[in-house]
Amino acid sequence: MQGVRIGIVGGTGVGQVLAAEVGGREVVVETPFGPPSGPVLVANWQGVDVAFLSRHGPGHLLSPSAVPYRANIFAMKKLGVTHILASGATGSLREEIAPRDLVICDQVIDRTYRRAGTFFDQGLVAHVEFSEPFCPKLRDLLIRAGEQADGKVHTRGTYVCMEGPQFSTVAEAKMHRSWGGDLIGMTCMPEAKLAREAEISYALIALPTDYDCWRPHDPGKTRQALLQEIVDNLNAVTARAISLMRVAIPMLAEALPAPWPYENALAMGIWSDKSMVDPGLVETLRPLVGRYFPDS
Repeated sequence: MQGVRIGIVGGTGVGQVLAAEVGGREVVVETPFGPPSGPVLVANWQGVDVAFLSRHGPGHLLSPSAVPYRANIFAMKKLGVTHILASGATGSLREEIAPRDLVICDQVIDRTYRRAGTFFDQGLVAHVEFSEPFCPKLRDLLIRAGEQADGKVHTRGTYVCMEGPQFSTVAEAKMHRSWGGDLIGMTCMPEAKLAREAEISYALIALPTDYDCWRPHDPGKTRQALLQEIVDNLNAVTARAISLMRVAIPMLAEALPAPWPYENALAMGIWSDKSMVDPGLVETLRPLVGRYFPDS
């Protein structure tokens, strides 16, 4: 189990398809933050042991605000995962980012407000550096893998993470564009923040399925036709994302022994007087902080 260092968190589309393709054995992981979205599938994929989790759970029953982000990341950490490739369906805020393109995101604007965004909300204070929300080294690997992919792969993009589950108003979409947002989605926060606190390298492949409402729809298309177009785009971009991951997974496995930027993210992040932290809390959070409390 501890040999599984690569995790995949699949969002809309990718979650269902990969769950069926990867197979493997289900592992039920208990966490102090409740159960994760579902059992973690541990399987050998592309010749590499991988831990896979569908973000929205079996049957896509968890809305973006209801996803147990803390439990999901804690479960991955507990299994020994050190690197996560995540995916998420998005809307495009830019004409040049077309549906069915892939985007290796480099920045994020967090507009969520209903979600627990830290493991350290009581009894222990930690402030991790987050200027680059996605691991640059893992992003570079995905970009290199994308050079072998068919179709357009954008090498950067700012993801605006809204609370949802409703989509944006036109005024909000225009505001997000004025902020410099390139994509709009609902799931990468606080997932990326929690991965950083867990000292896990995390990168996101965004899957644009449509242009957000800032761009008027074709008036000649019915609502049913527009929905079918989005579904078709989702299926196509999902296949592209999985193809990219097939290339990236062996590359990542080969690169694992090298140093990674955030594997010691908590080394300078724990601000509490360690002698005053409750040993029971340290034990609860041991997969995250145990090595910084060797005497507990």
